[in-house]
Amino acid sequence: MAIKRSRSHGLAIGALGWLVAIWIFFPIFWMFITGFKTEVEAISTPPHLIFRPTLDSYREVFERANYWHFTFNTVAISVGATAVALALSIPAAYAMAFLPNKRTRGTLLWMLSTRMLPPVGVLVPIYLIARNTHLLDTLTGLAIVDMLTNLPIVVWMLYTFFREVPVPILEAGRMDGANRWQEITVVLLPLALPGIASTGLLSLILCWNEAFWSLNLTSSNAAPLAAFIASFSSPEGLFFGKLSAASTLAVAPILVFGWLSQKQLVRGLTFGAVK
Repeated sequence: MAIKRSRSHGLAIGALGWLVAIWIFFPIFWMFITGFKTEVEAISTPPHLIFRPTLDSYREVFERANYWHFTFNTVAISVGATAVALALSIPAAYAMAFLPNKRTRGTLLWMLSTRMLPPVGVLVPIYLIARNTHLLDTLTGLAIVDMLTNLPIVVWMLYTFFREVPVPILEAGRMDGANRWQEITVVLLPLALPGIASTGLLSLILCWNEAFWSLNLTSSNAAPLAAFIASFSSPEGLFFGKLSAASTLAVAPILVFGWLSQKQLVRGLTFGAVK
């Protein structure tokens, strides 16, 4: 009886998990199939579930905008912002995890509180700073803003992962003559590599999906894929076929990358959970 109840409980949880997954994935699926419809079919009510697929929307998207230019900008900004964020966060998280003081907890909470600030609240000063430093509509300017936006999350995640590393291992490295730099690079980083990798992946995804700063700090030269999608919204209305095709092209690379790296991401996020 207990076995049957346990099996029924497992099936119920599994079914609930599938329902949640379908609920989350359905908008992506609908966007994907809408990109293969004509504009008339895309806005029809009720929606056409059976239709003849066409590539007209994709052809118009490629004819209207240079997709590869936007993709290059997005990759450059995301990779650059993530690399700099990790370079700054690793020593910061190390100091907070292994050299704490009475201000460490307050500093961590203060850093995290900056994520609660609505971006529009600091839009004007950041826009003026970018304009006065000639960083407006540049890859460097947008990468810096994305890096600073995600820096608190990166520091917090690395701090959590570093806390899971046993202190005696670092002390053994010091006894063997390792200096502070060697302790971080030779001893700590290899042990925390899964956590660092998952942190980098999450930062990369957040930078890729950033839209607010992408739309307000760029116009053409450094415009990423978020601006590419927004360019298909016009005063005449939304062309759902072209908009869906552009959105599919924008999210496809990061979806594929996330799918291929999901094992590493899960491994990193569960780092230290089981000893």
